Amino acid sequence: MRPSRALVAGVAAVALVLTAPAMASAAGNGNKPKPVVASEQVVAPFNLALAGPQLYVADGFMNLVGTLAPDGSLTPVAVDQPGTSGVATSPDGSVLAFTTTVTDEATFTNTASGLNLWGAEGQKIYADTLAFETANNPDSVNQYGVDNPSQCVIDALTAVGFPVSYQGALDSHAYSVASYGSGWIVADAGANALWSIDAAGNINTLAVLPPQPAVITAELAAAFQLPDCVVGVTYAFEPVPTDVEVAADGSVYVTTLPGGPETPALGARGALWKFTPSTGALAKVADGFLGATNLALGTKGEIYVTEYFGGKISVVKKNGKKSDYLQLANPIAVESTADGALWAGTTINLDPSLPPVPGTIVQIKEGHTTGKPIPLK
Repeated sequence: MRPSRALVAGVAAVALVLTAPAMASAAGNGNKPKPVVASEQVVAPFNLALAGPQLYVADGFMNLVGTLAPDGSLTPVAVDQPGTSGVATSPDGSVLAFTTTVTDEATFTNTASGLNLWGAEGQKIYADTLAFETANNPDSVNQYGVDNPSQCVIDALTAVGFPVSYQGALDSHAYSVASYGSGWIVADAGANALWSIDAAGNINTLAVLPPQPAVITAELAAAFQLPDCVVGVTYAFEPVPTDVEVAADGSVYVTTLPGGPETPALGARGALWKFTPSTGALAKVADGFLGATNLALGTKGEIYVTEYFGGKISVVKKNGKKSDYLQLANPIAVESTADGALWAGTTINLDPSLPPVPGTIVQIKEGHTTGKPIPLK
């Protein structure tokens, strides 16, 4: 397993390579708002986008981008879109942007990935992020793995399929997208970078995320049957950006789902970052997320983060303090509205030992008790 491969590789692949803990239910939230189910007709709604009265859904398992209908179904907008995961619209609503990725399941290799821009009168532009990554490989500046490993460490890591020491490899998984000025920002979970893509589909590197070091504990070594020589060794994992949102002041917020085993054995290593395009500064806002797959910017400076393997949505306040906001089974996506409501997407259960549950789209709004979603305006 390549350390950069994680949840974003797709629902089916994740079920094979990750051991997810039992998911929390939406019950037991106390005085917290209770999610109102708007749909149980999705499977893996990796991203949501709000545009006026429309809620767009990118379901990577159904290879579909659609809008949520009143009966909970998805009205198709783009069908037969392999591995679709990110979705956004231009500020005026005239352009729909969504990401797609084709993966060779036999080799676990992405063979195509990019951003689709669908405009008025049938205009379609494809920004090929895999081609750009292949030509430029911006995260080759990052050194991953172990510095100066002993022969024992080399042998042990090689035996379990972990690269011992390497620079950024060629890989693109255009995962999430956000409107940015007259163009777009794409969070690429394979390239470990943020792309800036203009209206014509031209790509530039906006930022490269840094390696995510983790100390191999005795618990983790035991879980992977690694010898004692590996205990205490620091392994620099790949950062794997999962979502990107642009604030009103132009700041860019990014969640990362660090590579390697996304299980409690290695700790909650997901993080939330702030990138300032005008200066190039990248700062960690908060960490300690167990599966940070998506984020939403609140109306009072707070930021909501889905913790897929934590079975909850967390909130980060202006001071950087992180706290639990709402328990929710399998939360994969979250978006916010101008009136302070949240919309979230959840997946089916990945672990076959758990009871089957549908994927859902839910609305979360404090003080709302009618049991029915409030229509978008």
